[in-house]
Amino acid sequence: MPDDPSLLPAAMPCGDVAFMRRALELARRAEAAGEVPVGAVVVVDGVVVGEGFNQPVSSHDPTAHAEILALRAAGAALERYRLAGATLYVTLEPCPMCAAAMVHARITRLVFGAWDPRQGAAGSAFDLTTSRALNHSVDAFGGVLSAECGALLKDFFLRRRGAGR
Repeated sequence: MPDDPSLLPAAMPCGDVAFMRRALELARRAEAAGEVPVGAVVVVDGVVVGEGFNQPVSSHDPTAHAEILALRAAGAALERYRLAGATLYVTLEPCPMCAAAMVHARITRLVFGAWDPRQGAAGSAFDLTTSRALNHSVDAFGGVLSAECGALLKDFFLRRRGAGR
């Protein structure tokens, strides 16, 4: 999908780019903390109700992915665990854990930036968002600001590999 908002399909709301930019800001916070740069935002009716960025290393919590933290924040803000009507924006295609959490929370839409062909669970390696084995499906749209999201991740891992030499 192109990064130019004027070339987005008609089904892609204009706000998707703005909310993805916020997710990118959060991803940069993760990077500054030495974490894999992934950021996530949960939006209901055009209002951000939850945010998160990767923190598994610093929190010593393997579940502290950006999406999980954003879902937790949204649930707390809305005082409910079902988030029907919500859209989750994340800079990287969710892993199976995060995709399953979105299904369980009844997220309506998922919008992500970079595809993850090795671990992505919204159409790349797996597709838990539309699995008939689960009791809910999430409408997933990938590739929003994909070049920017992908470059952030690629640069992070290039620096990390270079530092290990």
